[in-house]
Amino acid sequence: MRIHYLSGLIMTVFIGFHLFNHLCALWGADMHLEVMTLFRKVYRNVWVECLLLAVTLIQIISGLNLFREGRQRNLSGFDRLHVYTGLYLAFFLVIHVGAVLAGRMLLQLDTNFFFGVAGLNTFPYYFFFVPYYVLAVLSFFGHLAAVHSKKMKRHVWGLTPRRQAKVILASGLVFTVMVFYGLTNHFKGVEIPEPYRILAP
Repeated sequence: MRIHYLSGLIMTVFIGFHLFNHLCALWGADMHLEVMTLFRKVYRNVWVECLLLAVTLIQIISGLNLFREGRQRNLSGFDRLHVYTGLYLAFFLVIHVGAVLAGRMLLQLDTNFFFGVAGLNTFPYYFFFVPYYVLAVLSFFGHLAAVHSKKMKRHVWGLTPRRQAKVILASGLVFTVMVFYGLTNHFKGVEIPEPYRILAP
């Protein structure tokens, strides 16, 4: 479905910047917040934010429609990866976007670095939030790799499209470890400020 592909391109750009922002936590919470403040000048613009919310909704609805239309087929390899990572991303986006909107509108919180990492750094909640977020990042790279294996037609540096997709998967795994190393203060834990402790008491 073309609308799913086009909306996916827009979302991929935003998620790329969002994950880069998370990577900045390797240099501390202050660096993460500084980069977030810079990026927010763009994506907190009311028109851009409305576009992103619309794109998210389109991705979820069109993705579920594609799954329903193709679920009778026997899938293997990257086709199966495409389907299951897409389903997890749909689930994650519903929960994640809903949580961010609730945090802003109902709890009156700045949904910043500490909002995002409260559950990751508080016992026993990290038993849920670590796999929840890890699977989301891995699913993003997995979905990207699956789409790449289908759309890419050329060899790059002697690699077939399928092998390029495997490189994307491997890169995603390394990137995920680096991001969570930063978001957990190098696995030592982040001290959560008082206003955000209501999220993980």
